[in-house]
Amino acid sequence: MSELGRMKIEWARAHMPVMAHVAEEMEGTLDGITVGMALHVEAKTAVLVETLMRAGARVVITGCNPLSTQDEVASALREGGVECYAKRGCTPEEYYEAIHRVLDARPDIVIDDGGDLLFMLHTERRELLSHVRGGCEETTTGVIRLKAMHAQGELHIPVIAVNNARTKFLFDNRYGTGQSAWDGIIRTTNLLIAGKRVVVAGYGWCGRGVAMRADGLGAHVIVCEVDPVRALEAHMDGYEVMPMNEAARIGDIFITATGDRDVITLEHMRLMKDGALLANAGHFNVEIDVAGLERAAESTREVRKNVKEYVLDGRRIYVLAEGRLVNLAAADGHPIEVMDMSFANQALCVHHLAHTNLESGVYDVPQHIDEHVARLKLASLSVSIDELSEVQKKYLSDWREGT
Repeated sequence: MSELGRMKIEWARAHMPVMAHVAEEMEGTLDGITVGMALHVEAKTAVLVETLMRAGARVVITGCNPLSTQDEVASALREGGVECYAKRGCTPEEYYEAIHRVLDARPDIVIDDGGDLLFMLHTERRELLSHVRGGCEETTTGVIRLKAMHAQGELHIPVIAVNNARTKFLFDNRYGTGQSAWDGIIRTTNLLIAGKRVVVAGYGWCGRGVAMRADGLGAHVIVCEVDPVRALEAHMDGYEVMPMNEAARIGDIFITATGDRDVITLEHMRLMKDGALLANAGHFNVEIDVAGLERAAESTREVRKNVKEYVLDGRRIYVLAEGRLVNLAAADGHPIEVMDMSFANQALCVHHLAHTNLESGVYDVPQHIDEHVARLKLASLSVSIDELSEVQKKYLSDWREGT
């Protein structure tokens, strides 16, 4: 198992040139720092772990979703001396016990994906708050939770919203989720997408990516939104826009990408036609009411790996990967080259937290880090861009010049 994990890590490392450059920049700069992590434990994450360890950090890691760990990668990390507590298919009790074990290491800096590690730190492990210098949050769902904590005065450390870096959400959320969600759906079902009505719930950057790739595969795309501006944007991007109550009656494939709960309810599922297929591209398994469907179904059975059939009112409803994030539970997650940028942001933000004193709160990724990652990525692609002249810089900074 470990050998397969090492092969996956080697393949990822070979396609992450930005991370290779960042690893050289950061070498030896995190001596004495312990980094506690709750991330999807797969090959790209292992490259981030290697980068931080090369910088001198002690890294302790677990998973951030019960179905997103690749056991072969976790095994390879442990064999390489990493304190890794992640495993695929863990129970809720095992999942939170592993988070406690990460916190037992008394991390100086934490990296989270979804907010569970940071939430545990602020509730059951508050004795560690004074020791933690800061944290990084990887995904939209976690940033939403952190902003709510900060608004209520419950966030007591500085946290950098890595998700909000332009070199993260414009690429990871859009191109990464767009490709990887469909990778999970297609490799799990082996169904044709062309000609089907695909309902995308949520038109944030993840939903945009899912809709864009569905359109490219020949689907008829329907978008469901609650934000009027995003709904208008989806309409002008050429998609049908309607409430879920209407979309439920005509959709063939439903994909949630909102970061909220109860997006597809039992009432919606009772409206769906025979054979409707449901998948979730959001972080937590709360967007589709799988528990309600389980209780109401006349029968259930697993018809393929990661595909469960529910007979509801005499019609078959198929749920992929238990309603968990389909791109990792049923596939390999975001493309390597996209995570090259996301994890470069993570590594550089850990360095920033280690060498900067910040008050508690939610912070954007510093602009110089965001732009540095972009320039490194452009260089790896052999792409050159223009530079502003001194006259242009002066014009952009001087309000006196007009017509």
